[in-house]
Amino acid sequence: MTRVLSVLAAMMLALVAPVAAQPYPDKPIRVIVPFPAGGGGDTLARLVMNKVGEVLGVTIVIDNRAGAGGNIGTEAAARAEPDGYTLAYGTNGTHAINHTLYKRTGFDPLSDFAPISRLTQIALILVVSPGVPAASVSELLAYLKANAGKVNFASAGNGTSSHLAGELFKSVTGVNIVHVPYRGGALAMTDLIGGQVQMMIEVMPNAYPQVEGGKLRGLAVTTAKRWPTAPTVPTFAEAGVAGFEVTAWDALFAPRSTPKPVIDKLNAAVRKALDDAPLRAALLARGAEPVSSSPEELSRHVANEVERWGKVVRASGATID
Repeated sequence: MTRVLSVLAAMMLALVAPVAAQPYPDKPIRVIVPFPAGGGGDTLARLVMNKVGEVLGVTIVIDNRAGAGGNIGTEAAARAEPDGYTLAYGTNGTHAINHTLYKRTGFDPLSDFAPISRLTQIALILVVSPGVPAASVSELLAYLKANAGKVNFASAGNGTSSHLAGELFKSVTGVNIVHVPYRGGALAMTDLIGGQVQMMIEVMPNAYPQVEGGKLRGLAVTTAKRWPTAPTVPTFAEAGVAGFEVTAWDALFAPRSTPKPVIDKLNAAVRKALDDAPLRAALLARGAEPVSSSPEELSRHVANEVERWGKVVRASGATID
């Protein structure tokens, strides 16, 4: 009997060992993108994650779960099995702004996720309609102070990057401008071009093509250095406004408790993907600059962004139930 049991045990071990030895990943990885298919975030996620899938040798499946400013999909990702096969595409909206903007998001951006790596950063640009008599930031500030409370700034909606960038601009410069929220950046751009509103600080992919087309005037970018695809546009610091630096960003996260070896392998794959020259060119063409990081750097970045954007959201008075 002992001999039989020993043989059976050896057979069981032989069956289990190959399964246990399967390297990660050995099946498709699902990435929850909490925004609609075809939008800016979805496009960036697909570009990067397709290359990450090539590096890992597996298929990456994008699962679009839009709603509540990204909260619905992000909460679903936070509750997923922490096995490395369900990941979250996060942004400064889902993992920073929403934490203060919404009374309830359904997740904690710091404690419910294991950071993997940053992906890209996206500059914003200050644009004015053709009827505004200003060709520089200094001229615009003089115009705004001479017309206090009479100039409107557009945004893609309450609590969006363009809204909060405008509020931060007011705080840093001390100007009195009136916020006009729209249901999306495209609608805001249309009215800005038509002169119904006078200015906007919008993400580069939406605004800069209008500058290149001569429909709007671009006065400054919000990054620390000049944007690679808009080298003639000065930074706010160069334009004389210190302390005004704003970028939208995205990153890759896993549910908390995901094993560290899995996180490390994913981080290495993201870094290798973002070093790919064609991918970098494709991202820059869409206004996104590749910016990888360690998991620890991403963790610190999120903590800083939650605090920073929280102050701006509270100062703006914006809130969503």
